Amino acid sequence: MRSAAFRPWRSTGRTMFLDQTQRLRLIGILLIVLLPHFLRVPVWVSLFAGAILLWQTIGTLRAWPQPGKYFRAALAMMAFAAVYLAFGRVDGQHAGVALLMLMMTLKLAETNAHRDVMMLLALSYFVLITHFLFSQEIVMALFLILACWLITAAFLDANHPSGALPARVMGRRAGLLMLHGLPVAILLFVLFPRIPGPIWGAPSAGANARTGLSDTMAPGMISNLAQSDEVAFRVRFDTPPPGPQQLYWRGPVFWQFNGRSWSEGWANRIQPGPPERRYSGEPARYSVTYEPHGQDWLLALDLAESIPDGAYMDAAGSLRVRKPQYERELLKLVSYPQHNVEAQQPNRSLLDYARRLPADGNNRSRDLAGDWRRAGIDDAAIVDRALTMFRQQPFRYTLQPRTTGVQNRIDRFLFDTREGFCEHYAEAFTFLMRAAGIPARVVTGYQGGEFNDLSDYMIVRASDAHAWSEVWLPRRGWVRIDPTSAVSPERIERGVSGALGADEPLPYLARRSGDLLYRLQMRWDLVNARWNGWFLSYGPELQRDFLAAMGLINLRATLLALTGLLALFLGLLGILLLWQARPRRNSDPAQRAWEQFCAKLAGIGLVRARQEGPRDFGERVVQSRPELQSAVRRIVALYVALRYSNRTHDHRALAQAVRQFRPRSAARS
Repeated sequence: MRSAAFRPWRSTGRTMFLDQTQRLRLIGILLIVLLPHFLRVPVWVSLFAGAILLWQTIGTLRAWPQPGKYFRAALAMMAFAAVYLAFGRVDGQHAGVALLMLMMTLKLAETNAHRDVMMLLALSYFVLITHFLFSQEIVMALFLILACWLITAAFLDANHPSGALPARVMGRRAGLLMLHGLPVAILLFVLFPRIPGPIWGAPSAGANARTGLSDTMAPGMISNLAQSDEVAFRVRFDTPPPGPQQLYWRGPVFWQFNGRSWSEGWANRIQPGPPERRYSGEPARYSVTYEPHGQDWLLALDLAESIPDGAYMDAAGSLRVRKPQYERELLKLVSYPQHNVEAQQPNRSLLDYARRLPADGNNRSRDLAGDWRRAGIDDAAIVDRALTMFRQQPFRYTLQPRTTGVQNRIDRFLFDTREGFCEHYAEAFTFLMRAAGIPARVVTGYQGGEFNDLSDYMIVRASDAHAWSEVWLPRRGWVRIDPTSAVSPERIERGVSGALGADEPLPYLARRSGDLLYRLQMRWDLVNARWNGWFLSYGPELQRDFLAAMGLINLRATLLALTGLLALFLGLLGILLLWQARPRRNSDPAQRAWEQFCAKLAGIGLVRARQEGPRDFGERVVQSRPELQSAVRRIVALYVALRYSNRTHDHRALAQAVRQFRPRSAARS
């Protein structure tokens, strides 16, 4: 005969602490709290967690018994092992969130007592914080406020002594509680000492990274990027902004060409430090809010003079950071549109490196450059010859050029198809210069930008991605040459939307149509810019500026004093609230004994309703647990006699009976 102890799926036999309405509300809140993570974790995690939530929902509606502890333990171990096998770990951002999702949903299967509900709701608050590790957008913040309100309402509902609260009452009370805490939250946010860097730390690779420039370039890469209207960064100028012809945002520079693609190569090893540079003219002072892109470069107006903390300038004059950028970041920069790089002290090794070409291929292009060189003209004149060719020949600027293949693709582009996007022109021009013996390199970044008419900042989108060339000329150094401007001057003057026709696959926002939907999108972008520029970027510098504007100049002393006063106030307030909420010791010995009796029964799942009398409660316990009949009826009789009889009774008999009453749960009995 099989023992029941070996059936791990059997019911625990407990009477649920929550009624059906409260339990369904709890499941719904848990689903809402976890919902954004369902879109981030692997599909199997979402299916696992979703199946558990569905199982618990149907089981609540049909009054199914909960599984036994062995079955629950097996599910938990299976979830733990699955996360470890999938991620190779159980901690960290992605693995930790996946494990937390599975364990929280499994916790529903043993949520019977009041403490289980409290633990699950407290964990829900913690899960809300984890969402900020993946997204800090204002939409996410609004979602978290809503979810926090729902969790607070569930706390109130679970602690209500007589069943589920009406939804309206529950929501109103939760809202009032959050409003009471709002002033303290604002004070803590504004006054608490800030630490450098993002408050949420640096997420792992890919958490926040968006589409952006790559560390290599081949035809089609930038034209694909230009078909996205995602924001790359936003700029606010403190000085008059430069004109369109000077709005070149410098990114990675490519020196090496292997016949298929361009890459940075060994330039930074040949010259590990920044190049020799001289600035002239008026500087442009501006602040840039970068969106996360997962690379180690900073886009700056060509050419940057200031180097932010934690950044450096590489051999090509581009700003780099030590680690890939996975967080939104606000930096203040200074650039000089008029500059000379390596005009006086060129690095000869770099110049030789910038003349290298593959040993063979694209022979027609090589012959054309050789003809220019044999004409006896200087390097500047050869540059003019190439630009004149692009300007006078029937070249076309388009996002949808005909394919040129890989082998001899520059020949096919220059002499056959003659249509392409900026990377085609930058690549072909740089190849021609190198074939003529002129040092040349490809620069990628962004060109132009769009001012938001509702404010004073510029939006630079992925559709503004651009590629151009730089050549080294004697006594002038590295000079920017944009062959695209020779083919399509409108690209530089009016942006990509002014250079492409209506049949090109340009995204909606990049077209800058000015219609109602476009204006609404710009208003929403303004809201996001304000959110990013103040709330998310509120670090030590902004805090110092804010307190200085408030007349609180001595930042350290002010913060210490305010923090001390706030801590003292909160401590005294907490002591007062705890004192008021302390359980009052009942002076009636019979009532104290009865409360102990009810607490013991609640521990095995038999909770007395607030309106339930002693005899009714006793009969319900006896019907549920007949083996407790003798002890329960004796205790009820003693309590009723002490409370409601006119004769004097000794309360010690009741106290002794309650002490000796040790009920066990049905699963153990």
